[in-house]
Amino acid sequence: MRMALSVLVALVLVLVFGALFAGADENFARIADAVVPELDFETLFRSTFLFFPFALMGLGAAFTALRPPRLDPPEGERQTLRGPEWAVPIGVLVALFALFIVVQAASLFGGPQHVRDSAGLTFSAYARSGFWQLTLVTILTLPVIAAAARWAPKRTRAERNLLRGLAGALAVLTLVIVGSALARMSAYQDAYGYTVLRLLVMTCEIWLGVVYAMIIAAGVRLRASWLPTAVLATTVGALLALAAVNPEGVVAGANVTRFEQTGKIDPDYLVTLTADALPEIHRLPDEIEQPIVLDITDRTGEEDWRSWNLTDHLTRP
Repeated sequence: MRMALSVLVALVLVLVFGALFAGADENFARIADAVVPELDFETLFRSTFLFFPFALMGLGAAFTALRPPRLDPPEGERQTLRGPEWAVPIGVLVALFALFIVVQAASLFGGPQHVRDSAGLTFSAYARSGFWQLTLVTILTLPVIAAAARWAPKRTRAERNLLRGLAGALAVLTLVIVGSALARMSAYQDAYGYTVLRLLVMTCEIWLGVVYAMIIAAGVRLRASWLPTAVLATTVGALLALAAVNPEGVVAGANVTRFEQTGKIDPDYLVTLTADALPEIHRLPDEIEQPIVLDITDRTGEEDWRSWNLTDHLTRP
């Protein structure tokens, strides 16, 4: 029964992550369409509302009769799963991650060149079609690894090595996917410009990559008592770093540099920034700079103590 549940968990993981990967890459989607059978309404109804409930009730009743549950385990005993019970879902997920990386290897780190070489593919489609799905994959993998670390047995060296191997492989493959998401967003920004939101999203992706690197480090000795504190410290550090670098100034500077290289600029976005962006905006030609500066300075004239900002105060006419 426990192995049956393990296989069921593996199937659920494949469905969830497989659907995300299919939405992120057309080649992988074609493979998924070829593998997954088409189900009509009658078949779906029969399997969902007839077979599974009665099969589970029958198996549950038989299992309960043959092996009544122990409701009060001995004090201090920690419940774990047997090796195959947790290794099957994680192993299947590792194989799925590896298959996705192999299938879309060309687009994984192809960046601008891959977009230019692919007929009908735009930078917008390249970034948007996969970035959010890959980000969600990165986030969902964290509780999967945490569950494996919690429930996997670690009594023998073989059990510990199995946990290190599977969980470590999943973390390493996820790091590759983090790199893919960052490459997609970088290509998108090079083509369409930089925004504060895109900078924040990329920062979150980089932070997730750091978290996975720490998970890999913790898995070497299977000691993670320091990990929660380290994750919190990196979170605070990322927030302080963002405040120190002035996100709006960084974004404005990147857009101005892009204008100097390509002649492309989005004044409608720049006017939405605050006075923190003005030092970089002053690098623009006068005919572009002056309307943007006027719009920004006009907005800084009305403020009360709750929205007071030093940069706005110093640049107020």
